[in-house]
Amino acid sequence: MVSYERVSENVYSFQSEAYAQVTAGVIEGPSWAAVVDTLVLPEETLAMRDFVEQELQVPVRYVINTHHHADHTWGNCFFPGALVISSALCRELLATKGVIALEKAKDQTQNQGLFRQTNIVLPHLTFERGELGLKIGKKTLVLLPLPGHSADGIGVLIEEDRVLFSGDVLMPIPYVVDGNIEQMEQSYKKIAEMGLENIVQGHGDIILRGEIDGAIEENLDYLKEIQKAVRKASRRKYPLDLLEEVDVETAGKSRVLLGGLAEDLHQRNLKAVYKMFYGEVPVGSEFED
Repeated sequence: MVSYERVSENVYSFQSEAYAQVTAGVIEGPSWAAVVDTLVLPEETLAMRDFVEQELQVPVRYVINTHHHADHTWGNCFFPGALVISSALCRELLATKGVIALEKAKDQTQNQGLFRQTNIVLPHLTFERGELGLKIGKKTLVLLPLPGHSADGIGVLIEEDRVLFSGDVLMPIPYVVDGNIEQMEQSYKKIAEMGLENIVQGHGDIILRGEIDGAIEENLDYLKEIQKAVRKASRRKYPLDLLEEVDVETAGKSRVLLGGLAEDLHQRNLKAVYKMFYGEVPVGSEFED
């Protein structure tokens, strides 16, 4: 259900095999470890915890949430005794949206008790602006704002290794339904200037040093394409008709990304950006009386 790989010395990335290639990370110190995000299914997060406790033989002292979305935070409760760290806004959104979302998930029959033992654990330590530093052995972790996918997004930079856990601001296909395009573009430019060796995306495979510039440029091009499509659609009587014709490959991305979810995410992006720009949901001709 979950695979892992070594990113650098004492740094590991975990990837879900069950949902959208969501990722999490572990940074090992001599006496304890820090976890960056949790995974969507309880058994995946527990497998990650078992790796830390049984293979690395250290306890988890810190859990860092890059943003409030369920697939990155609902596993907080499986690290009892750990200090959870996030942005202040992440804590606020978990306490409101997160609680409601978990209650709904528990009520859905298709989950069949999957989240029965899951509870929302709110971050204990937060920061509102600037950066937050954390030492783990000889490694320095810098928690820094990276909004765009969501307003509360942060990244975790391991300074000595130049490894960045980016959260969902960087994914194989940008996803802005809960975010802001301008903020995402600024975050990309910030990441491009960081001189990184590796990036662990919030979903998908690790981006290596020689691939970083190309990955960022490709995502920026995609954002330009969907904005262009939305502006063109706004001149139509039924803008949704045109948007539905703009598939993900037309916008420069492969439909096989993230286990085949790319087209669905792309269509959601188009509708969300239209609403961001024009304050209303795009209407299609099928809605005409």
